[in-house]
Amino acid sequence: MTAHALAARSLTRRFGDNTAVDDVSFHVEFGEVVGLLGANGAGKTTIIRMLAGLLEPTAGDARLLGDPPNRATQSRLGYVPQGLGLYGDLTAVENLAFSAGAYGVEPTALTGSLAASSHRLVANLPLGLQRRLAFVSAVQHDPEVLILDEPTSGVGALGAARLWDQIRVEAERGAGVLVSTHSMQEARQCDRLLLMSAGRLVGWGTEADIVAGETTVEVDAGAWEEAFNAVAASGALVTLDGRSTRVIDRSVEEVEALLAREGIDAEVRTVPATIDERMAVLARSAPE
Repeated sequence: MTAHALAARSLTRRFGDNTAVDDVSFHVEFGEVVGLLGANGAGKTTIIRMLAGLLEPTAGDARLLGDPPNRATQSRLGYVPQGLGLYGDLTAVENLAFSAGAYGVEPTALTGSLAASSHRLVANLPLGLQRRLAFVSAVQHDPEVLILDEPTSGVGALGAARLWDQIRVEAERGAGVLVSTHSMQEARQCDRLLLMSAGRLVGWGTEADIVAGETTVEVDAGAWEEAFNAVAASGALVTLDGRSTRVIDRSVEEVEALLAREGIDAEVRTVPATIDERMAVLARSAPE
């Protein structure tokens, strides 16, 4: 068996003067789900397109099943792009048949609400059904590698949960899965994470690896709005959790002094950081 399902080695892609992906290296093993996280514009889709063989790297190496992406390795890949790759003027069953014919397999039988909508034009289906159809289409040839670019974007909580159940089934079957997302909640369903910021890989590992004992400062104040505004005005990285202000990049002493200057009474303490907060710190500290 090939060493890795997917591998990026010093992968770089420039568009004119803009470096969309800058010296990124990682791998995806068979049977695991790896989450590629980052804000819009972080470089996630560019990496995916290079790994799938749809975009040439400017420098570095993209490997699909141990080789540069080619027709043979692409035939063993299941890929769902952000645009889903479906034909809006074909019905659901016609889309499945077209994809199955390209891979030389029999079309998968649709079930549930997809079966009930099987003869509707894809353009007329709700986005959730379109995403489910794109997933079914991508896995009907039992691919060894699955690449999903924001597969649950625009889908409700129930639809997203169903898709993640299907993703897990594919990994348990042995497929290596790379999923891009900007949702930290979805990140927690991955075996390992890759954190992207401004085209660079700024963190990797399990959620525990990435958080790694890091802490944040939590502020509880009766005048919670005033506390939040005062801390935010100082330029600190700050979020709101219910009525608690969380300060990502300041010490307890700094926050206490700031609030005291504003005459705000509050309880200030150190608490474990979340992966969202760690991501924010890593993104800010990444070199320009």
